[in-house]
Amino acid sequence: MSQITAEKTSVAEIGRRARAASLEMSKLPQDLRNDALIAIAQAIQAASGKILKANQQDCRAAEPLVAAGKLSTAMFARLKVDEKGIRDMALRVGDVARLPDPLGLRLAATELDDGLTLYKETCPLGVIGIVFEARPDVVPQVSSLTLKSGNAVILKGGSEAAFTNEVLVTVWREALITFRSVPENSIQLLHTRADVMELLTLSHDVDLIVPRGSKELVEHVMQNSRIPVLGHGEGICHVYVDRAADMEKSIRITLDSKVQNPSVCNAAETLLVDEKISVEFLPKIAQELQRAKVQIRGCAKTLAILGKPSVVPAQEHDWSTEYNDLILSVKVVRDAEEAIAHINRYSSRHTETVVTEDADTAKKFLDEVDSAGVFVNASTRFSDGFRYGLGAEIGISNGKLHARGPVGLEGLTTYKYKLIGEGHIVAEYNSGTKHFKHKSLPVS
Repeated sequence: MSQITAEKTSVAEIGRRARAASLEMSKLPQDLRNDALIAIAQAIQAASGKILKANQQDCRAAEPLVAAGKLSTAMFARLKVDEKGIRDMALRVGDVARLPDPLGLRLAATELDDGLTLYKETCPLGVIGIVFEARPDVVPQVSSLTLKSGNAVILKGGSEAAFTNEVLVTVWREALITFRSVPENSIQLLHTRADVMELLTLSHDVDLIVPRGSKELVEHVMQNSRIPVLGHGEGICHVYVDRAADMEKSIRITLDSKVQNPSVCNAAETLLVDEKISVEFLPKIAQELQRAKVQIRGCAKTLAILGKPSVVPAQEHDWSTEYNDLILSVKVVRDAEEAIAHINRYSSRHTETVVTEDADTAKKFLDEVDSAGVFVNASTRFSDGFRYGLGAEIGISNGKLHARGPVGLEGLTTYKYKLIGEGHIVAEYNSGTKHFKHKSLPVS
């Protein structure tokens, strides 16, 4: 089941095939979907050598782009795959197989009148288009979620990961050969930038577009499509160390948020420190950050405490910059009120955390910070579909409609109303012959 045929097929035809496949996917029983996912997980692990070889080919081709400054080191880091990464891909697919079935869940039941009952039940969205950059692990992540939720998926990865993505999709489709009722067109791969532009016009056949990548990519998709878009442009995440913070926790959480993986969207970009503890805390955290080779860009108060050359003077644009690198902007704030105001002004509404032992401050932070993830005494890096127990994530949404934060199976379902009657007609209710009861029924 090579993707060669897909290369010769128009994007419009790929969309039509995906729509037809989605209708078949919605009928698949849970056990079959789970069995297919387990078989795919095993196939990914078995194809480890093939996947690594393809990824090495991609990495070799990308190295000159990095040297020329055309591909960032952060993007290159996301491109690389190793044996552990492949094991993790397989494990995540297996994790999704073990999640509860998101389909056919009865959300509400209402007896409108005798013999006339209305049910509200979950069902697949239909066709999901995924446009992403660099990260090959997106392929098994999103494809496992779409298969589990009975959707079809059209993938378009960045050209820098073309060989790896091709192999992963081929392995996926070959694993489905023994599952004849799972349509092969439930997963399809696009290849060019022109394909993306055409994909964005397929409002009749594609139900949701998920861009995963740079701010520029997300904005491009949002500006060029009438299809609903789920995504986030940036991950400008904050750590606020409150005056009532535990010092050891503050250091651990700040370091993990920034250093554990600086190239991802849930890494911290700004550290806010209450002025009451700034003289004590800043030298301690600066020492640890410098040991980890993190450049500090500090406000005037931070400079006064730490001095040069330890700190680069922060500019206004630093507060609204996603570095995806070992750079951290640091600001001393008056109190929690100022910290919250700063976050709500400069944050991308992704993830923020407060380190504090004061319950009132923690509650204030949780209630007043307007972001998809708001944490107390925990690293921003916990903002992730797998870590939330979602198995994987289709992406992260900073918006407030349909889904927010890491989006798993629930974000790939919608619902339909099913009305069961016995020859009921509206005219009888309009005339007053009959009257609605609107009685809520148990949903189990």
